[in-house]
Amino acid sequence: MRRKKGLGGGFRVVVVVVIFLNILLTAVAKVTEPLEEKEAAAAAAVKVKVGVVLDLNVIVGKMSLSCISMALADFYASRSYYKTRIILNPIDSNGSVIRAAAAALDLIKKVEVQAIIGPTSSMQANFMIDIGDKAEVPIISFSATRPSLTSHRSSFFFRAAQNDSSQVKAIGAIVKTFKWRQVVPIYSDNEFGDGIIPDLIDALQEVDTDVPYQSKISPTATDEQISLELYKLMTMQTRVFVVHMLARDASRLFAKAKEIGMMKEGYVWIITDAIANPLDLIEPSILESMQGVLGIRTHVPKSKRLEYFKLEWRKRFRRYYPTIEDIPELNVFGLWAYDAAWALAEAVEKAGTDNLKYKPAINIPAMEMNSSNYLYSLGVNENGVKLRDALSKVSFKGLAGMFDLINGELESSVFEIVNLVDNGRRNVGFWSVESGLRRKLKDQLDGSRSRSTSGLRTIIWPGEADFTPKGWEIPTNGKKLRVGVPIRSGFFEFVKVGFDPKTNETKEFDAVVADLTIRANRSLYIDYTLPYTESGVTMVVPMKSTRNKNAWEFIRPLTGQMWALTGGFFLVIALVVWILEHRINEEFDGSALDQLCTSLWYSFSTMVFAHRDVTFNNWTRVVVIIWLFIVLVITQSYTASLASLLTVQELKPAVTDINQLLKNGENIGLQGGSFIYEILKSLKFNDIQLKTYSSVEQMHELFTKGSMNGGISAALDEIPYINLFLAKYCSQYTTTEPTYKAEGFGFGFPIGSPLVPDISRAILQVTESDRMREIENAWFQKPMDCSASKASELSSSRLSPISFWGLFMIISVVSFVSCISYIGKFLYDERLVWLNVNHTIWARISRLFLMFMGRDLRAHPLRRRRRFIDNANPVLRRNRSF
Repeated sequence: MRRKKGLGGGFRVVVVVVIFLNILLTAVAKVTEPLEEKEAAAAAAVKVKVGVVLDLNVIVGKMSLSCISMALADFYASRSYYKTRIILNPIDSNGSVIRAAAAALDLIKKVEVQAIIGPTSSMQANFMIDIGDKAEVPIISFSATRPSLTSHRSSFFFRAAQNDSSQVKAIGAIVKTFKWRQVVPIYSDNEFGDGIIPDLIDALQEVDTDVPYQSKISPTATDEQISLELYKLMTMQTRVFVVHMLARDASRLFAKAKEIGMMKEGYVWIITDAIANPLDLIEPSILESMQGVLGIRTHVPKSKRLEYFKLEWRKRFRRYYPTIEDIPELNVFGLWAYDAAWALAEAVEKAGTDNLKYKPAINIPAMEMNSSNYLYSLGVNENGVKLRDALSKVSFKGLAGMFDLINGELESSVFEIVNLVDNGRRNVGFWSVESGLRRKLKDQLDGSRSRSTSGLRTIIWPGEADFTPKGWEIPTNGKKLRVGVPIRSGFFEFVKVGFDPKTNETKEFDAVVADLTIRANRSLYIDYTLPYTESGVTMVVPMKSTRNKNAWEFIRPLTGQMWALTGGFFLVIALVVWILEHRINEEFDGSALDQLCTSLWYSFSTMVFAHRDVTFNNWTRVVVIIWLFIVLVITQSYTASLASLLTVQELKPAVTDINQLLKNGENIGLQGGSFIYEILKSLKFNDIQLKTYSSVEQMHELFTKGSMNGGISAALDEIPYINLFLAKYCSQYTTTEPTYKAEGFGFGFPIGSPLVPDISRAILQVTESDRMREIENAWFQKPMDCSASKASELSSSRLSPISFWGLFMIISVVSFVSCISYIGKFLYDERLVWLNVNHTIWARISRLFLMFMGRDLRAHPLRRRRRFIDNANPVLRRNRSF
């Protein structure tokens, strides 16, 4: 039993092992089967030859070739069932245009490639495009960015990179945002550098920015030659530079700029993507000299696929080039190379493999057929047209973004705006055709706009300045600013010129400073600053003296409202005195007419203080005392005003309307050579009526003569000149209508001068502060300083109720309170009558009214008067008793 159990246990172990091995072998078979299938498919696939022409002696060339190889490996790993396989045939052009062209000829003539990836530079592509077009071989370049390459109009040339011209709009947007008026481009003196300049100038002109100078620097220039060119730029006003050259040439430029002091405060440097894209390849020592530079570079969207690819690429690059110790950062050119190879592999598969051969060239002279010249013996790729058409339709999401060839070029994408700070770069914004400048990329997705006025984050400028440079400086070691000052024979208060015949022989100016009027026709030739003086054209006329001889002049001191109000209050006071006195004062006794005349006499006699009637009511005395004070104030004011009107002479403008001059044929004055001549001619004045002057003294002399003696009756001039004239002769002249619109005085500069906005802002700061008033008071005596002269003594303001409303309010309140108090006391004393219910209300009201209109015999003054009469006349007493 034990033996059987042992055998049974061993058997089970063997069975388990066998099962495990079976499962393992099955799994291995399943893994190896696809590999074998892939190898079989790869072996059976048609090999398609593709040439690669790159500068393999530089980092960019090595980087690009490694990315092309990885692209094909990744492509066919994910598409093993494809029937084609690209076989690369790389050739090193060694940076030579001739070698690149020779390599293309060899690849087409000897290898019979279906397409060529490359070359590296635009100058090399210029020749290869013609070769590819002749042999119908697609040329795919991922680094030839010169705009003029599209002028070849070759359907076999594909640019898997962004055109250099696509970034000029971004540069223009930056310049417009910071309001720089002049920009100087610095570029390589070759086909690559020249290519972008026409489009750059157009973009700058669209934002009203001038290009006063173009700096060309040869790639073979020595350090001394670069320094001389930079020193030349320092002598100019412009401090905004756009640099477009290869990274290796830019490194030398910025090293020299740092050395001679052009990387300090006040300078602005903008680099194109030709420098900013391979920025990681520049040495740290050079980056240190580029602090504060703004760069335009292609934006590459972040993705997990891109991050994984960068890790794998670093591993393979180290394996491909083990001698390179410092592995560079992968830039956009490597990504474009990857996407270009991927697109070509897709196009090769779609084009098919029916005919991958070349056919001999046709229509070639026999003498050329025997020639060794490849250009005449090149064949024609029979599959070239299909491959071209397939490549034009390829579209996918690549590592660098969407790969979509529009008219043979990669569609423009978003640009990053980077700021070089602390030996690194910092993203400060983005730019796209659809959205313009944005601080954040997400703003382009949701359409929201950045709150920043510039659309960019804070920028650190050269010299570690955190404020925006104004873009220009007055050079201290170059040409001095030349200012033109027009010479006048008068009005030296504005500008006085001393002439030196030895200077200014060229008659060229950087600015004009004088009493220069801003005019529309002049703005066609110069740019004006904002005006610094009061604007307008007005007329000045002499004042004539008149004395008041009107028989009704005594009415003028008071306005009509004052006369009516004063008369009304005399009537009110008469009524109030009657109410308070007629029941107790026998002076107000008699018929209704007698009482009316007595009340009016009493009221109006207070005007001259001739009232003699005695009042007995205390309320009456209060009202009369206040009213007498008011009458005293009014009469004294009236007397003073009337005396002024009768004794002081009144000055009035001799002319009140310019049409009056025209109608009477009188003369009018103007400055010689002034634009006011055009205004007067438009008003139909004859030349014989127009008299010119050049100073305030001449102007006064013409006024003194008058029109009858060859002088003038009025003068038309700009307000600053008029103010200057009135400051000297303020008591004799005054201004009158009309006033014509004018823009005032400003400073003139050449069109597009960067000085204009800064000078205008400085003018605003002066004119909006007290500084302008101080300047005017220091140099000109303002017309308001004549307020103590005769001119201000001429007019006496008429007295109106506004000056006395407080007094009238007091007398009104006192009169009302007095009447109400007296009537209330009367009703209280006669309350028995009012409360008698045996009579109707109307009867009671009638009795009270009759009692109020009659005399109050109980009043103390009347009782005393009655006792005196009774004692003196016994007969009357007996009659009264009866």
